[in-house]
Formats: sequence, structure tokens, C-alpha cells
Amino acid sequence: MEVPKLRIGELTADVPIVQGGMGVRVSMASLAAAVANEGGIGTISSIGLGDLERGGKEYERISREALRDEIRKARSMSDGLLAVNFMGALSNAEDLVRTTVEEGVRLVVFGAGLPMRLPEMVPDPSVYLIPIVSSPRAAELILRAWSKRYNRTVDALILEGPLAGGHLGFSREELEQPEDFALEKLLPAVLDTVRPYEERFSREIPVIPAGGIFDGRDIARLLKLGAAGVQMGTRFVCTWECDVAQEFKQAYVDATEDDIIIMRSPVGLPGRAIRNKFLAELDARGNEKVQCPYRCLTVCKASEARFCIAKALLTSCRGDVDNGLVFCGQNAHRIQRIVSVHELMTELMSELRTALEEER
Repeated sequence: MEVPKLRIGELTADVPIVQGGMGVRVSMASLAAAVANEGGIGTISSIGLGDLERGGKEYERISREALRDEIRKARSMSDGLLAVNFMGALSNAEDLVRTTVEEGVRLVVFGAGLPMRLPEMVPDPSVYLIPIVSSPRAAELILRAWSKRYNRTVDALILEGPLAGGHLGFSREELEQPEDFALEKLLPAVLDTVRPYEERFSREIPVIPAGGIFDGRDIARLLKLGAAGVQMGTRFVCTWECDVAQEFKQAYVDATEDDIIIMRSPVGLPGRAIRNKFLAELDARGNEKVQCPYRCLTVCKASEARFCIAKALLTSCRGDVDNGLVFCGQNAHRIQRIVSVHELMTELMSELRTALEEER
């Protein structure tokens, strides 16, 4: 059975998989280009590319130049579809979005906050704007605001469920009952939410679920429910093309289900990570004296933070996984080995075709 393609505006991905944008130097040019070369959408994360030791306007300039370099590097490796991912909580988000558009990237993915002003930052309708939401309510707020203020709608939505990695759009109480917020429940409701806006603007609004999607059978199940494609992050960490250190990837391979926990981030959100020495000693260590010269995240209260999350993520990314923070999705413990992006994509497509054939 033919695998459906993922269409966003005038752009078409032959493989209905978006590689998730994982921040602080996990989703970079090498990984994004490899996924794009396999027919999916490769995503560069704009988060944490700048020099963490540089402050103020210097930090902003260095972050901008680093993102520009990553986009150009990815372009030199692939002519496939590339996206750039942003967090609304970034203090320099607008500058990075403008840089991305200047570089000709046509897919802008925006999470960690409701992007109510995103159409002002990107008025060009040929650049496709894709908010990340975790509920039908968030989707409705964005759709209604954009329709009223800008006479514009979203070009796609990424629906991130409670099994995702990193920062989560759910309360700790909600995360204790993940089955109540499963993608299988959220997806139909979000599809109902977007339908009136599809009719008003005479265009399809693809909904792309994310969070806990592990294999081709998961993809098939969500496509059957009306998803246009899926976003996957965790599986792509354990690929040779991912730029993180080998020790970071091995932490995924070695993790058990009990090792994957919910912790509280300095930005005030719950996050999913692998239990390690850093987290085990956090309570005993007490709050660090966080010296923050630039406020990379507007919602981070440095004076009250237990640790600098940017520093902790960068530490683990570079290979010191005992003394840093290792974000991951709920199914990271199911990964058994490190493979190439080509091998992973081939496996996922084979599983997807088999699952679709079985459902005929």
C-alpha cells in the first residue's frame, strides 16, 4: 500500500515524518540534512547554538551567526525539506526567526508558548508557520487570534502529547494520567478544531502528532485517525548523524523504563529526562548560584533556579552525561542500538507499509 505524502502548503515530503527539533545542539545540520535526504522533513533547533559564556547583544549576534551557519551547512548537504524550530520563551526568538527567513527556510516551527505575534514576524505567506500545541484549546486560541488579527491561518499544527521528551505542555498532575491525554484522544479533537478554519480559508491544515511515537505501527495508527504525518525526536538521537556525543546516545541505549522520570525545569515546566547522578544529587546540592549574563529564556528566573538548564543540557550533549541533563522521550528505553538515519527511516517505512497493508 502506498505511504501517504505529507503536504504543507506547496511543499511535499515523500515520507510523512518530521524530525523533531531538539534543543541545545541535538538537532543540528547533520541530522536535519540526513532526514531531508531520506524524504522527510529535517529540523534544525535554534536553541542553544550561541556561546553560553557571552552576554547581551554579543550573545544575540553569536546565536544569529551560529544559526545561519547551521542552515547553510544543512543546505550544502541536502536539497530536501528543512525546518527550523523555535521556543517562544527564547529572549532572542524574533531575531532568530528573521534570520531563518532571510536564509530562505520555508518551514518555521514554533513551540513553548502561544505564537500570537508570529504572523507579524513572518508576513511572507510563502513561509509556512507551524505552531506546536498540546491541546485543542491552545489550537483554538491560536487559530482564532490569527484569523481575527491577520486574516491568516496556520499552515500546519504539531500536536505534542504527554509522552514527549524535554519540556512538556502539561502539568505534573496531568502527566500522572497520560492515558487521559493520549494522542489518540487529542488528535480527533484538534482535527475538529481546525475544520472550521480549513473551510474559512479554503485550505487544508495538516495536523502532525508528536510524543511517544516509536515505530511504523504507531505512525499507521495515527494516520488512520486523520494525522497528515508524525513528528519523531527520540528515535533520531541514536543515529550516527546526530551531533551529540557518543556518551549521550549510549545513555539512551542503556536506560531502563524506570530511569525515565519527570523533573522540574528552571523555566517552571515539567520535563522528561533520564535519571542520572546530576538529578540524584540535585536536592542534596541545593540551588546553584546561577550567573546569567543574557537571560536566554525569558521565563527562567535565574535568581531562583536550582541550576542553569542551558549549561546542564550542553554539558550532557558534549558527553558528560553524569553531570548534565539528558532529556528524552518516554520510549527512549526501547532503543537498543545506534543506527544510521537511512537505516532508521527504511525500518520505519517498512513497518508502516506492513501496518497499512494489515489494516486494508
